Amino acid sequence: MKNFLQPSKSVQSIAAASLMLSMLLGVSLPIVAAPSSDLQPALVARVNAVENVTAQNFDWHDGARNRDVPVRLYLPAINSEIHTPMPLVVFSHGLGGSRNGYQYLGRFWASHGYASLHVQHVGSDNALWRGNPFGLTMRLTSAAQDSEAMARAKDVSFALTELLALPSLTGRVDVNRIVAAGHSYGANTTMLLVGAAVPRKTDAGNEVLNLRDPRIKAAMLLSAPPFYGYSNPAAILGGIALPTLHITATGDDIVIPGYGSGFEDRVTVFNAVGDARKTLVVFTGGSHSIFTDRSNTGGAELNPKVKAATQALSLAFLKQTFGGETSAVADWQPKFADLLARFVPAK
Repeated sequence: MKNFLQPSKSVQSIAAASLMLSMLLGVSLPIVAAPSSDLQPALVARVNAVENVTAQNFDWHDGARNRDVPVRLYLPAINSEIHTPMPLVVFSHGLGGSRNGYQYLGRFWASHGYASLHVQHVGSDNALWRGNPFGLTMRLTSAAQDSEAMARAKDVSFALTELLALPSLTGRVDVNRIVAAGHSYGANTTMLLVGAAVPRKTDAGNEVLNLRDPRIKAAMLLSAPPFYGYSNPAAILGGIALPTLHITATGDDIVIPGYGSGFEDRVTVFNAVGDARKTLVVFTGGSHSIFTDRSNTGGAELNPKVKAATQALSLAFLKQTFGGETSAVADWQPKFADLLARFVPAK
């Protein structure tokens, strides 16, 4: 299997790694600096304005793989007399992220009655930015390898099993309404979980990697990268057979020395998915990290508008997929048309 994020030869120096970090997080950093895990103050105020939501951290351990799987669970503050099972979103962060990220989405979904489980991937999380700066290149390269890509998908499946076994949630999660979501590397993880068939060579010969988790019924892909090194994305993604939402922006570019990936790659992923129940939304402008919690990347004025539109779009997709509101996404489009460069509704 090829390197899932970018060719390892593309990350050739500490300076290149620093540029990659700055690109992913939307900040300018010296090569020795590590990004803060804290949210920008303005976004903190807006995120915390969401009421009737609880958040709890769990530090799980997968003994079979000897791998820690930290998570954060957002729940709606439901009246104890109401026992209707909740739909669930399982979220996978991008390279260098953590369970603390994407709060603007997790809290928002919980405020609308959805449980939201944010999984942290210890091989490609914010620990990458800590330690000797001269080892950053090696850490980034290691995090992009196929072994970590597979481990991330297994993290999500393990976390889902652990969550559904919690006594406090017995009967509260609707196992028929589970959706996987992710940003950037997390979108790659999500594609593996919903049926991406990636060929790989093993000691036993050629095989197709299958990490599909049948409990997942839909997917939301933010800034989805292609499976680099493969010339036929339809062969990998054509077998995906569930509803998908694809979100990107015309400024959603990954640029590092010796390698670049434009937003057109996100469109290629959309086109390659075989199931007709797929929607593409392309915002005008923005950046690759505009979909993270950072408040200035992609433009201080545009950033909160895209976040608000993404919140509303994801909710419309969830309602359309799980709630029977067949026109929810179509009804969303006119309200945010001034932000859109392209909109392709599901067939």
